[in-house]
Amino acid sequence: MNDPALEVVEFLLTAHLYTENRDLDENDLPPRYRQVFWTDEPSARGSESGETPSPGGIERPLTATDSTARTATGVERPWEAVSDLLFTQRAEFSGKLSLTQPDMALDWFVDRADRERIATNPTIAAAVEDRDDVDVTHEEAREANRPIQADRVWIDSLLEEYFDTGEEGDAEMLDLVHVRAPEEIEMTLDDLVLTEDQEGEIRKIVTAIEHRDYLAEIGLREIGKLLFVGPPGTGKTTVSRALAHELGLPFVEVKLSMITSQYLGETAKNVEKTFEVAKRLSPCILFIDEFDSVAKTRRSDEHAALKRAVNTLLKSIDDISLIRDDVLLIGATNHPDQLDAAAWRRFDEIVNFPKPDRGMRADILRVITREMDIADFDPESVADLTEGLTGSDLRLVLREAVLEALTEGRMTLTQEDILDAVADFEERDNLKNMDMIDGEGAAVAGDGGSHSHDDGHDHDHDH
Repeated sequence: MNDPALEVVEFLLTAHLYTENRDLDENDLPPRYRQVFWTDEPSARGSESGETPSPGGIERPLTATDSTARTATGVERPWEAVSDLLFTQRAEFSGKLSLTQPDMALDWFVDRADRERIATNPTIAAAVEDRDDVDVTHEEAREANRPIQADRVWIDSLLEEYFDTGEEGDAEMLDLVHVRAPEEIEMTLDDLVLTEDQEGEIRKIVTAIEHRDYLAEIGLREIGKLLFVGPPGTGKTTVSRALAHELGLPFVEVKLSMITSQYLGETAKNVEKTFEVAKRLSPCILFIDEFDSVAKTRRSDEHAALKRAVNTLLKSIDDISLIRDDVLLIGATNHPDQLDAAAWRRFDEIVNFPKPDRGMRADILRVITREMDIADFDPESVADLTEGLTGSDLRLVLREAVLEALTEGRMTLTQEDILDAVADFEERDNLKNMDMIDGEGAAVAGDGGSHSHDDGHDHDHDH
């Protein structure tokens, strides 16, 4: 259990040391602290150094208050946690918290903090790395934190600066692109059940990212463009997002069907802006869903503007690079048969996402149910009865079992609950695949449209 006093003292120390040491920058603050000190005003530091000013920033001095301390630490009453310490004080009128004796506070903190805590706070690590009783370096602590470019506040400021949402074209652009900060992605790679090939490709790309300077030196620049291929619900989107979470990178998601929509105006311009956003947010992951839309448009008699947009897309893929631009490109398609050679050759790695076999289905069920109370649960027997179902389907099965039990006033499930949910799922799935009057599909009562293979939620091997 976290010590409230330790949490608050760390926050006060960080604010003080960062204010005093002008050699530190935003990446020396832990992400949980950056959000409370962020200002949307353009940072002057970039202008002074001749660099492009950031869309916002963190300005000195950092002022700690009850409110900022509560948000940053999660301690409900920050002042109460540290009021009996000799080196803390609080201004009654403003609520400002500060240190009266910073050196004493630092000694107090180092005596009580473990190595992991110090190793995730670059500001404090910079102040103590020369001490004999600390074996943490400033550089190590910086590497342990994601860059500020991955923070939600930074992303929002950049998008607001880059796009004028009052302009119709830019408003369309924001409909085309969805950006997630890594802390907004709950799924991790540990939550997934992957094939050996998928695990191998992820290891390779993580290694390439870690050694991209070396790859640039030896002239190997055509790397970091992956195509995920497989049926809906097999985890293409989920794995991509989990990778962003694992690497601490912004996740820029684009659905190509939006490009071919008649309601989008300057589509080629929007495609260019999509890649420009990715470059400005770099390092990041650019995920292009429904990539088969490229082939459909290239072979059709659609308007020339749409074909220009697709040609712009292919050229943009050629021009972007993990090594040069710090952008990992992942394309995804449910229909690889519709891709032509021009689309295939844009990618250096093809990763297959098949429907899970029996063993994988059993593992997926274990992951999905690990927080559930299920009497006599036998995932292998459920796996035997769910051939052809994806991870997304299995999640829906468990959801229905839970909801059915809740309607009966139970929070403990049984194996029979799950088997009944499997049978019910298969019945609804068969109904949805029936030919309806005049060839039109119909909504199935009780289904609510939740089991849609084309909804873009590609959650196969998640929990």
